[in-house]
Amino acid sequence: MKQIGWGFIGCGEVTEKKSGPAFNEVPGSSVVAVMSRNEAKAKSYAKRHNIKKWYTDPQELIDDPNVNAVYIATPPSSHATFAIMAMKAGKPVYIEKPLAASYEDCARINRISEITGVPCFVAYYRRYLPYFQKVKNIINSGTIGTIVNVQIRFSVPPRDLDYQDAHNLPWRLQPDIAGGGYFYDLAPHQLDLLQDIFGVITRAHGYCSNRAHLYKAEDSISASFFFENGLPGSGSWCFVGHQSAKEDRIEVIGDKGMLSFSDDDYAPIQLVTSAGRTNIVVPNPSYVQLPIIRSVIEHLQGLGVCQCTSVSATPVNWVMDRILGKL
Repeated sequence: MKQIGWGFIGCGEVTEKKSGPAFNEVPGSSVVAVMSRNEAKAKSYAKRHNIKKWYTDPQELIDDPNVNAVYIATPPSSHATFAIMAMKAGKPVYIEKPLAASYEDCARINRISEITGVPCFVAYYRRYLPYFQKVKNIINSGTIGTIVNVQIRFSVPPRDLDYQDAHNLPWRLQPDIAGGGYFYDLAPHQLDLLQDIFGVITRAHGYCSNRAHLYKAEDSISASFFFENGLPGSGSWCFVGHQSAKEDRIEVIGDKGMLSFSDDDYAPIQLVTSAGRTNIVVPNPSYVQLPIIRSVIEHLQGLGVCQCTSVSATPVNWVMDRILGKL
C-alpha cells in the first residue's frame, strides 16, 4: 500500500477536529509536517497532535521529502498560490473550500493541474456525509416525484466579532482575503451539494446589499439560478437577521412531495408526501471530513476514484461570482 505523508499549510480551527485528525484515521496515511507563518502556532499544533516537523515557510514544507501530499487550510486568497507551488513540485493537493477567492483563480489551479498531471481535490465534504447521501438517495429514488423547484433559506444574527472595528474583523469579512463576506464562506457547501445532486448551474443572478453597515462586505443576498437540467432555484442569505428569523433550510419541492434539510446543523431530514410527514435522523462521523479524506487517500493509493476534484468544484465559484456581480 502506498504511504501518503501529508503536510499541512495552515493549522487553524478547521484542522483541529473537522479535518486534521482524520488524516491519521485512514490506513497508509499520516501527517508528517505542518506549517504556519506564526511560529508559536505551528509549534503548538505539532506538539499537541504529535507531528514531528513544523515549518514557517510553505516552500520548505513542500520541499520536505517526507511530504508527498499537501493539505491547504489557509484563507481562500492564498489557495491558488500554494496549490500551484505544490503541484509544480509534483505533490497532490487537498484544498479547503471554496477552491479559491475567485473563479479566475480556480481556472489557474485547474490549468496547472492539467499541465502537471498532478491531482487537486477540494474539501466539499458534505457530498460524502451519510446525512447528505440520504438526502440524495431520497431525491433520486423518486419518492417526491419530479423535482420542480429548489430553495435555500439561511439567516443568522450578527456574531460578536462582527461589531469590531475594520482592522480587527475576521478574515471571512475581508473580500480581498475571503473572496466576499460570509456568503463566500458559507454558501459554497450549499451550492456544491445542489450541483452534485442536480447538475451544474448554468445561469445565476443576484442582488446583494449591506443592510446593517457593520462591515463593508455584503450581509444580505437574494439570488436565482437555473440548473443544466432545466430546474429553477433560488436562495436567500442574511447574516444580520434577528434571532427570531434564524433559519438553515434547503427545500426540494417535487410533484409528489417535499424534502427539507439543513446545511449546517444536520437537523432531522423532513420528508412530506401524501402518506404523511416523516423525520429522518442520520448521524455523521465525529470527524466530518473523514469520508472525503478517505476517498482522496484511496484515490492517491490507486484504490478508488475521488470525484471531488478542482474541476468539479469550480462551478461553485462561478455561481458565487455571478451572484455577487464579480463576473
